[in-house]
Amino acid sequence: AIMFYAPVLFSTLGFKDNASLYSAVITGAVNVLSTVVSIYVVDKLGRRILLLEAGVQMFIAQIIIAIVLGIKVTDHSDNLGTAYAVIVVVMICTFVSAFAWSWGPLGWLIPSETFPLETRSAGRSVTVCVNLLFTFVIAQAFLSMLCHFKFG
Repeated sequence: AIMFYAPVLFSTLGFKDNASLYSAVITGAVNVLSTVVSIYVVDKLGRRILLLEAGVQMFIAQIIIAIVLGIKVTDHSDNLGTAYAVIVVVMICTFVSAFAWSWGPLGWLIPSETFPLETRSAGRSVTVCVNLLFTFVIAQAFLSMLCHFKFG
């Protein structure tokens, strides 16, 4: 959802139109670079270490984003402020990098290694179908949730 709607998300946070596009480009670049990191370290570090470390990293990044936005939502100002905006962008990039070197690519790699050769094609078909189905559901629901949910 963050990658799909980064410009909308950054605009909602109070960034100007160009800044939200720049932020989307930044998060896209972080995604690509972190995926390259995953390619080189997945066999050296192992899948479990990458998944556990990135899960903690994503959780902490989302908690910090929630705290910053919670502080700014309660002060009823229209401007996010430069310091808060930098923190939010850095934490979103932290989240994206953690996802891109772990849960993103390993969600495709691990099922291909898990199924035995006889059922691999059918297992991969189900895996891809479920992955794309939930990607579609999240993409469709995110904007409505963003418009209707309030902090807390």
